[in-house]
Amino acid sequence: MTRWDEPTLDELASYCQGQRSTGLLVVQDRRTVIERHWPVPDGQAVFARRYLHGRSSDGALREDVASQQKSVVAVLAAIAVDRSLLDLEQPVSDCIGRGWSRADATQEQAIAVRHLLEMCSGLDDTLGFAAPAGTHHHYNTPAYALLLPVLESVAGLSMDGLTAEWLTGPAGMRDTAWCRRCDELSTLLGNPRGLVTTPRDLARLGQIVLDGGISEEGRRLVSAEGLSAIFRRDALHPAYGRLWWLNGGTHWIVPNKGRGTGSLVATAPADAVFALGSENRVMMVVPSQRLILVRLGQQAPDPELREHMARLLALATRPATGEGS
Repeated sequence: MTRWDEPTLDELASYCQGQRSTGLLVVQDRRTVIERHWPVPDGQAVFARRYLHGRSSDGALREDVASQQKSVVAVLAAIAVDRSLLDLEQPVSDCIGRGWSRADATQEQAIAVRHLLEMCSGLDDTLGFAAPAGTHHHYNTPAYALLLPVLESVAGLSMDGLTAEWLTGPAGMRDTAWCRRCDELSTLLGNPRGLVTTPRDLARLGQIVLDGGISEEGRRLVSAEGLSAIFRRDALHPAYGRLWWLNGGTHWIVPNKGRGTGSLVATAPADAVFALGSENRVMMVVPSQRLILVRLGQQAPDPELREHMARLLALATRPATGEGS
């Protein structure tokens, strides 16, 4: 059981508000510890045009959460494997046909679905050949984006259809849907399709992770084995699994930040896992604490946003010391 220090939680909220956040949510053992929503300030028309898609019934902004969609797709791919629709070792070309890359036929045929999930396709950002598949880790959004037509092909459903049927519907993620991005955002992020969602819906996904693949109503959505495989460290990059970021590794390589040693977020628990997106979108899931933190919004002025949020969250928790405490 955890006691929460309210002044420190208020400090966390104040800090996040000052970092141009639109939403902050902390959940532990299915209980909301703190929830805040803030409007986008005037003068932020570019952010609004690129990312905002109205509001949810509870007043939260519905945002295209950029690369946080990857973590949702990792779960969908695991479900497709559970349903015997997808073999992660099969060539991508078997699912969507040949000629989807700029590599030659032999190089392309060697790229399996798993390589897209683990960011080791061997392709560069133009989908040209750079290294043999499975030999080099490169965070590659254009290559990742091929997983969407792969899933549609094997499922015989659109991304909206399979996502709703397999995950968001049974998980109660009512404000989550796919969208077609405007041209400027599609070019910026290297993927024409976005996932629109809210802090509460992301926390529902985090809860499925904490509960081993089972929904709140007790329905199994993804196998324990499939979920575990998502969080297995990539041999080429110990801070990465299958489209999720992992704490507690020996080093990390982050786009636009470079390489560092130790945990991805030094102030967070070693078992924390993260769904991360541009504009400093964060979902942190901590199995040992049964805890979820979600932060949405604009690019933060503080480059150490994740570290400072995790530090304040740690300071806000106090273990119960006895009866009545």
